[in-house]
Amino acid sequence: MIRVMPTQITTAGTADLHQVLADHHRYWGERDLRSLHLTALVQEFGETCLVARAEDGIHGYIIGFVTPTGTGYVHLIATRDDARGTGLGRRLYAAFADAAQRRGALRLKAITSLGNTGSIAFHRRLGFDAKTVDDYGGPGRAMVVFQRTLPLDAE
Repeated sequence: MIRVMPTQITTAGTADLHQVLADHHRYWGERDLRSLHLTALVQEFGETCLVARAEDGIHGYIIGFVTPTGTGYVHLIATRDDARGTGLGRRLYAAFADAAQRRGALRLKAITSLGNTGSIAFHRRLGFDAKTVDDYGGPGRAMVVFQRTLPLDAE
């Protein structure tokens, strides 16, 4: 049984990012994605970089920003190993979508690797369209690109 602790979603600061990096394995397992956790994103786009806090630490986070063309781009989203399956990822996305809309976003976008079946399934459950785009991640590196219009709860 999954134990659900009350979480509060708030804006992230650099100290939060440092904590996430210290506990990186709890969010990403064996995949080393530390290089994608850019402090500049949290410093420059703090209103759309969010953490889900509980008494025992950060249960999840989303790092994103709004582009000048009105796209709320999600750079990273992760939930801690003991918070998966609780709906926290959906709550983080909803909070990001609200923050992005307040900053003029009309749509959301995210990307993942072809082999990240968990991310692909998660984004599809949230109503995103998924399309494989050749060379999106560089020459010979196809990525899955997710897009959907806002509001998030509209189907």
